[in-house]
Amino acid sequence: MKDGTLKLYQAYFCKVRLCPMCNWRRSLKIAFQNKQVIEVANQREKLKWIFLTLTVQNCKGSELKQTMDNMMKAWNNFSRYAVFKKAVKGYFRTMEVTRNHDFNSKSYGTYHPHFHVLLAVPTNYFGKNYVTQKEWAELWGKAMKLDYTPIVHVAKVKPKAELAEVTVYDEEIKEQMALEKAIFETSKYAVKDSDVIRGDKVTGRNIETVVDLDKALAYKRLISYGGLLKEIHKELNLDDAEDGDLIHVSENEDEMANGAVDVMAYWHIGLNDYVIRVKDTEDTGE
Repeated sequence: MKDGTLKLYQAYFCKVRLCPMCNWRRSLKIAFQNKQVIEVANQREKLKWIFLTLTVQNCKGSELKQTMDNMMKAWNNFSRYAVFKKAVKGYFRTMEVTRNHDFNSKSYGTYHPHFHVLLAVPTNYFGKNYVTQKEWAELWGKAMKLDYTPIVHVAKVKPKAELAEVTVYDEEIKEQMALEKAIFETSKYAVKDSDVIRGDKVTGRNIETVVDLDKALAYKRLISYGGLLKEIHKELNLDDAEDGDLIHVSENEDEMANGAVDVMAYWHIGLNDYVIRVKDTEDTGE
């Protein structure tokens, strides 16, 4: 570039679901597209945003593909419930899969497939249309036909405490910054390479993990849009972020890369809230 920055000109991507480079490019593209869609949605309607995580119990590698298939089918039912349709104007949903690497855990070696969902809701959602965490869990359990109550996390997208105390930004800017962090979180693609490769050369767990995930992820569409966000995605004529062009991912690639890769949110069990984690250059992802 004329300003001295580098921009990817040409590359040949394998598009394998577990490829770290392809996943990185997918995440950038998904984040850029989501940012475009959400900006248009906010211009078109007055909206609030909810970050919803839907889980099921961990499963074995041999059960992972069927569990993910069941979750996909359950989502179709879940998003058609009258409560959902009344409360939600649109959504972006992505599936993520992690593996338990804690030797001291009873569920060591099992997989944790779950949905991250960014919901666009009307401004009166927190009044007559409000859905409690318990109600979300009951709806998801019903859709999945579970004999237990699943763990479901739901939180309004809003500035974290440390950002809320900064007076230099007005409330609108704070909310926009919080929304962008939520966009980056939901735009992470299904599996991080740091979750697949853990330096386990003795037991062969890495090979086992790759085989399990390769079978489970094959031919699956792991992201989807619905309602208002689906309409806008189509209107903007955006291409397929999962299997499309991974070279020209955005006009502001550096900005999206810094946001999508360096700023991540994760659910902190102890704090019972989402925590924003900023990676430094020496972060190994462990």
